[in-house]
Amino acid sequence: MPKVNTDPKQIQELLDRGTIVEILPKKEDFEKKLLSGEKLKLYIGFDATAPTLHLSHAKNFILLEKFRKLGHEVIILFGDFTARIGDPTGESKTRKQLTRKDVLNNVKKWKKLIRPLMGFSDKINPPKIMYNNDWLAKLKLEDLMKLASNFTVQQTIERDMFQKRLKENKPIHLHEFLYPMLQGYDSVAMDVDVEICGTDQIFNALAGRTLQRKINNKEKFVVAVTLMENPKTGELMSKSKGTGVFLDVSANDMYGQIMSQPDEMIEILFIHNTHLSLNEIKKIIQAANPKDAKLRLALEITKIFHSEKKAQLAADNFTKVFSKKENPDEMPEFNVQIGKISPIDLLIKLKFISSKGEARRLIDGGGMRLNKEKIASWKDDINIKSGDIIQAGKRKFAKIK
Repeated sequence: MPKVNTDPKQIQELLDRGTIVEILPKKEDFEKKLLSGEKLKLYIGFDATAPTLHLSHAKNFILLEKFRKLGHEVIILFGDFTARIGDPTGESKTRKQLTRKDVLNNVKKWKKLIRPLMGFSDKINPPKIMYNNDWLAKLKLEDLMKLASNFTVQQTIERDMFQKRLKENKPIHLHEFLYPMLQGYDSVAMDVDVEICGTDQIFNALAGRTLQRKINNKEKFVVAVTLMENPKTGELMSKSKGTGVFLDVSANDMYGQIMSQPDEMIEILFIHNTHLSLNEIKKIIQAANPKDAKLRLALEITKIFHSEKKAQLAADNFTKVFSKKENPDEMPEFNVQIGKISPIDLLIKLKFISSKGEARRLIDGGGMRLNKEKIASWKDDINIKSGDIIQAGKRKFAKIK
């Protein structure tokens, strides 16, 4: 069994880095636990309701891995039961309920995406993956009644999203009331010492603290992490708003997405999504102009997910495309029938665009090029030949075989 690392400097860096924004009941007590040398059992839970992840998710795994490297036991819990209920947190309406098959398909993709972030190859103290269907599906009605007796309707109804729905005369379903209790029972089933969660999940995590104390007679710490919002606009990283940096993309796309982030996000992303120390980050921010700092940021993050070689190639390609207005050294090649073709059909064949409407908007906005020449109209066919280079938007390139 590996010895727990109690180096005060490493623990201080971990607690003060900025990813952790609140520790309940007291930060001082949690710090004492970490310094004591006791091996703690920590977990973070996810309802895999979507197949993809972005950097705001990644920061949670990076934090969990830091605790594992200190010698603590860490668990990644997939809510294959709770995801089928739908967490009401932050929702102004009831979530669509998923099937277990849907959830497990998403989990399969998540496990692949988080592999670069976690030490799964560590044979002595690897992270564990667990599923809450293993215990929640076995609960009997009598068990649920006993669990429910630990909470009141008044406690639950105080939640902001429920208050909002009541004011807007929108329904609150009974199964949504049960969600915090079921998530809370995860702490009991795994008998954990610590739960890591987003600030929007504190209510649910405290439900677990209540149950852990009453059932297992054990105190549980709640470590709340930032949701990583833009300090200027208050917006969270979001796919729908085009502000996300996603993990299931190529090195070129990841590098480009990071370079597209606003300047005020540079230091935040350095802190939460790189392995650099706070001192190193401070030196970079102070010494470099925003563009140079962002170039370093994009390189540091991309190499975590794609290797240093691919990250450097992505950096070179970015410089070629955006600074020198040249084509990237590497791009996907596609077999497409030579001759006349609708530009809309070509974009869809290349999988650059998912719909004809999106393709029309791209072309109307001057976003499609054939050998660097803008395609003027989506109504007219274009002639393509082997070796032609198609560009869609700023970062998507393809060569015709």
